[in-house]
Amino acid sequence: MLNIKNVTKTFGTVKAVDDLSLEIPAGEIHAFLGPNGAGKTTTIKMCTSLLIPDSGSITINGFDVVTDGISARRSIAYVPDEPYLYERLTGREFLDFTGRIYGLEPSVYEKRFVEVCQQFSLDEFIDQLAEGYSHGMRQRVVLAAAILHQPKFLIVDEPLVGLDPKHIRIVLELLQNFAKDGGAVLMSTHTLAAVENVADRITVMDHGCVIARGKIDELRGDQSLEQRFLSLTDGHEDEPAA
Repeated sequence: MLNIKNVTKTFGTVKAVDDLSLEIPAGEIHAFLGPNGAGKTTTIKMCTSLLIPDSGSITINGFDVVTDGISARRSIAYVPDEPYLYERLTGREFLDFTGRIYGLEPSVYEKRFVEVCQQFSLDEFIDQLAEGYSHGMRQRVVLAAAILHQPKFLIVDEPLVGLDPKHIRIVLELLQNFAKDGGAVLMSTHTLAAVENVADRITVMDHGCVIARGKIDELRGDQSLEQRFLSLTDGHEDEPAA
């Protein structure tokens, strides 16, 4: 589903991502961990073609994100760490706008609209302007918009921030069901408890490089995941997020 091969990205004298290779097959939830400045966000932006790699290649669902970006983007959904909505649109209008962007047929859109509204309990505020939404409400609408067109690859950056326990459970179940149905998930998060609950494999980055990768039990050994993560990244001061 995702194939990153020998990708490097530099900003001035800073090598944000250094010769990164990563494969995520269909059916897998892959957690992307690392301190601020590790290169996670830069990698995600290259996967969505918001940034272009200096070298190497990235393919999603068989499509190169640089040479065939439109086809690659049709296969993905991206949920950033800050859930952006148009303040003067209602949630309903935002979802309608999203459906039009993806070219959903009206009958398909109406069916999917009802499904995502039920899934994320949007009915109580779907017709209110987004300017009045809480962070959690925004996050739920953005997640609903992300899966509206039934993508094959889902990229989520801190998807649980601002959600109450009920909707944290809903989102984690969504990710698990998405993978069970043949999709793939790349999840960047600092919420290690969520990683332990749903991730199939983990990649830990620091200063642009992969410092550990594997299944949870393989990486943590006889430690907790938090202890193992801290031991891997200990001694590295946080830098501005790349």
